[in-house]
Amino acid sequence: MSSQVSTSRGLHPSGKLGTFESPHAWPLPAPTAHPEAGRGDDQEVRLLSVAWNQDCGCFAAGTSNGFRIFNCEPFKETFRRDLKSGGFGIVEMLFRCNILALVGGGSNVQYPPNKVMIWDDHQSRCIGEFAFRSDVRAVKLAKDYIVIVLERKIFVYNFTDLKLLYQIDTLSNPKGLCCLSHHSNTSVLACPGVHQGHVRVEHFGLKMAKTIPAHDSHISCMSLTMDGLLLVTASTKGTLIRIFNTMDGTRLQEVRRGLDKAEIYSIALSPNVQWLAVSSDKGTVHIFSLRVRVAGEDASNEQRALERMDHQNSSSSIDPLIQANTGSNASSSLSFMRGILPKYFSSEWSFAQFHLPEVTRYIVAFGAQNTVMMVGLDGRLILGIVSVSCRVDLADSVPI
Repeated sequence: MSSQVSTSRGLHPSGKLGTFESPHAWPLPAPTAHPEAGRGDDQEVRLLSVAWNQDCGCFAAGTSNGFRIFNCEPFKETFRRDLKSGGFGIVEMLFRCNILALVGGGSNVQYPPNKVMIWDDHQSRCIGEFAFRSDVRAVKLAKDYIVIVLERKIFVYNFTDLKLLYQIDTLSNPKGLCCLSHHSNTSVLACPGVHQGHVRVEHFGLKMAKTIPAHDSHISCMSLTMDGLLLVTASTKGTLIRIFNTMDGTRLQEVRRGLDKAEIYSIALSPNVQWLAVSSDKGTVHIFSLRVRVAGEDASNEQRALERMDHQNSSSSIDPLIQANTGSNASSSLSFMRGILPKYFSSEWSFAQFHLPEVTRYIVAFGAQNTVMMVGLDGRLILGIVSVSCRVDLADSVPI
């Protein structure tokens, strides 16, 4: 699979980027920009995609005539760009900076689905473009990397000069499954492997790759912790969610969403790695308590452990970083007969659930102060609250 890359001068290192916090300070050429625009002109606009930024503090919505950026807490539309030539099926942010990755969608004729445009909204121009022979399935951005996912191959580029660094072969990946770490001391990528149910984990900083046999069925969804040390996966069956150590591939925990087959839409980990949220086509968001956490006794211990990991050249364990969590998931009253009864009776179940419309695809994330955020392709953002007593309450639902 070949690709073409075109660049223009002015690609900034990530340390010099602007922010979407102050859109009024930027020039606004065509296509026109409407910071905090009203919703009176939304009647003919279709929502094509939604995606969280890396810390889930805001999200981008690709529409049939452009894109919009929303802040989550407090909820607020902060920026939009409207196009006359079509919209975007993929809009990927890099935290809150002015660099976006855009892939055409809907009736967009100017940017077809096999091209990725790196857009600098500070300069109001395209600073790089990638063209491929097949459609782009996903784009992921990190401080140092641009990752472009095709159905059977992943390309990793240097963010500064757009030079190709790595090519990774995968099994058929129509969903564009891929996730990146976002920690200053780790550079981790996870994607489907070349065999069914396997996940390939690349530790770029350690120059090490690990293949994890996660499931018997195809991988349907995956997520990494911010530091990339824990991986969470689900298969196309959608019944079991598994948590792995990315350094040595050890399975650390397994939880059960349900017994019936389901399509998993999204997986999210809370910032403190205390909770796990899973959304599916069953119209339910399950909240699980994690028994494993990547954290030391204090911040200095974690920092020392990560520094030690940077100097490792083998897939040694990070067991000193994995600690027990005091939370508790539901389980069968017959779980004490583990090993005698079928595995189902020893499963860990979610301790709480949110119930949503089954007809809508929702992606979930954790916000500040124990909040759970769910944004749907029906154009609504739903906020929920998880309390320390393992109760959940729906707090608000607002249109986007």
